[in-house]
Amino acid sequence: MRISFLGIGLMGEPMVRRLLQAGYTVTVWNRSPAKAAALAEAGARPAATLADAVGGAELVISMLATGPVVAEVLTAALPALRSGVLWVDMSSTKQAEAQQFHAQLRDRGMHFMDAPVSGGVGGAQAGSLAIMAGGSGADYARAQAVLAAMGRPTLVGPAGSGQVAKLCNQLIVGATLHVVAEALLLAQAAGADPAAVRAAIRGGYADSTILEIHGQRMLERNFVAGGQVKTQLKDMHNILHAARAAGLALPLTQLVAERYQAIAADYPQADHSAALLALEQLNPGQRLGSGPDRLA
Repeated sequence: MRISFLGIGLMGEPMVRRLLQAGYTVTVWNRSPAKAAALAEAGARPAATLADAVGGAELVISMLATGPVVAEVLTAALPALRSGVLWVDMSSTKQAEAQQFHAQLRDRGMHFMDAPVSGGVGGAQAGSLAIMAGGSGADYARAQAVLAAMGRPTLVGPAGSGQVAKLCNQLIVGATLHVVAEALLLAQAAGADPAAVRAAIRGGYADSTILEIHGQRMLERNFVAGGQVKTQLKDMHNILHAARAAGLALPLTQLVAERYQAIAADYPQADHSAALLALEQLNPGQRLGSGPDRLA
């Protein structure tokens, strides 16, 4: 299968490496050509232009910053796409945007799936991403083996449903990050050892991947980006947009979005576990641990 991968960023680069390790031939393109060229040593084929990247491809994978960027790249690529191509967008966009991309390609005899991911850079490097796919059963069958090289794919419904599943994931992640930060700061402020408290509650009902990974990050004050604050904030806004469209009020999600907004101006590139920093700003004089902040 001739695969084209568009978007060689924090997530795209390790995802391409997983595909290459699985034996796929991958043509890569990025708006900053140097990022694509850097993957040549791993066996990828850098393309100088978008048209060169997608021309002849049977499967196009995009991993881009926002819905409008996906729309721009998809529209620019259309003249070079072959009939019957399957475009799998693994970016995080709005459900309505994914449905628009699906309609845009369907009307030209092409196919579309949205397949956003969760698991951060670590999951991309390990090939353990949670991949939430929205599309037809036939299109999913075409892409399943390729997606499985990057993680654990699940078909969750028609086009646009992958983005809904990702929003549900990010709602839980975003809120849990703040709850873990509050629990650890409370432990320290009340005189307990926060590291020991974290260890004590591991394995109980309060345990989670967030407590395991990001709880440790908070204790170490390691805010070097895996998933960025600005990305989490974008996801929170998309969640609220979807809720309004569905006629729902999500008060906790609104509050979490406000907390990320409070820190995004100062630490947009930091890991989203920097929710701790926003909490500390609300509590002058309280600081988890004694080490320096690691932000880069």
